[in-house]
Amino acid sequence: MSARNKKETELDLKIKQAELDQKLAEIEKTKAETEKMHSESGKAYLEYEKALGSRNKDTYTDEENCLYRFSKDVSHHSVQACMTKLTQWHRADPKCDIEIVFSSPGGSIIDGFELFDFIQDLRNQGHKVTTGSLGMAASMAGILLQAGDVRWIGHQAWLMIHRAAFGAIGKTYEVEDEVMLVKRIEERILDIFTSRSELSKIKIQRNWDRRDWWIDADEAAKLGLVDEVRAMMPEHQNNTEKPAAKKAAPKKKAKRNVRKTKRS
Repeated sequence: MSARNKKETELDLKIKQAELDQKLAEIEKTKAETEKMHSESGKAYLEYEKALGSRNKDTYTDEENCLYRFSKDVSHHSVQACMTKLTQWHRADPKCDIEIVFSSPGGSIIDGFELFDFIQDLRNQGHKVTTGSLGMAASMAGILLQAGDVRWIGHQAWLMIHRAAFGAIGKTYEVEDEVMLVKRIEERILDIFTSRSELSKIKIQRNWDRRDWWIDADEAAKLGLVDEVRAMMPEHQNNTEKPAAKKAAPKKKAKRNVRKTKRS
């Protein structure tokens, strides 16, 4: 290789090295910008979580009055969250009054029964537990409404009762076993409703057979499914008040015979 070719080769290498260094510098710059962006994004997310946690605290719980608003589907996570909060209140005051307000379409029967039994345990330990509903207490939420010492429903709220739903895949005997289990669960549901209301098993079965049984607040109170109806409009309150007894007509005073005497 001639000296001239050698110099050209060295020059090419230097140029390529400079280009490579420039690209590496650009990569490092991009990497630094990306890390900065991720850091800022992480801070923003933490702020969001903090704000969301504060909002959820204000929305779902009233710490001062031990009031829990159950406004989700009945699931493992929602039930565990509720029981965790109730446990905190129990530890802070083993005899405090607790209120749970349901606004839920229902959900898992097994998870719901876990919360039902948990509430009974709190009652047995001396807590007065009030259960209420605003919006709706449907399916499993309607069963949970029956768990309290005192049960109330908002005047515009609805209670819904229906048969247990399930899905089974497998061999014939496996499906048959599942059907038997659901029938046993339905017997538990019937026992809860009949023990807390004026309803008989026959009436419930007649009303929930092949349909959802929607019950408004006034009917729920009449059937004994709740103890009181709350959040009524003043106009409705006036309409539901017992009419005042009519006052007896005042007796006419007997006219006294007054003799007119002539002045002398």
